[in-house]
Amino acid sequence: MTIAKDFLTTSANIKLQLASDTEFLARWDAAAQTLASKVKDGGTVYLCGNGGSACDAMHFREELVARYKRERPGIKAHHFIDGSTLTCWGNDYDYESLFEREAKTFLTARDVLVAISTSGNSVNVIRAVQVAKERGTPTLGLLGKDGGKLQGLVDHALVVPSNETDRIQEVHITLIHAFCEYLES
Repeated sequence: MTIAKDFLTTSANIKLQLASDTEFLARWDAAAQTLASKVKDGGTVYLCGNGGSACDAMHFREELVARYKRERPGIKAHHFIDGSTLTCWGNDYDYESLFEREAKTFLTARDVLVAISTSGNSVNVIRAVQVAKERGTPTLGLLGKDGGKLQGLVDHALVVPSNETDRIQEVHITLIHAFCEYLES
């Protein structure tokens, strides 16, 4: 019972800290407005991440394409986590340039890229963000720890102030659901 209480308390405290951080909330609002603007203009929300962040990217996509809470037309979204593309590119070239390749294939200035990295230092995510910058694609980073290298690269950096990957991911999914609510409202 102590482990569950500790996990719940720590997770809640991080969320409460961010909920009272006016600068963080302003950054979240700016990111939400960018997402909404690109969606309204017919752009696509592209997403990338590794491991649990890849799962969060897929979750976000599913909420946009299908629905979150309300009946509405689907929102165009795509993640860079296709299994056959991952294994093809990783086998034939390398894993570090995989998301870069996808970004070069798909991103335009009409779109937005959501980069999810608990460390902020995932090389393949960084390379996708660099392509997005070259293409004029706005970027949003769901990050953790100190924000890593991505904090200085993305247009909208939302950094969860924790060094614990699981706590960071819990906040990321909450922020993703908040974006879904914003887009559906």
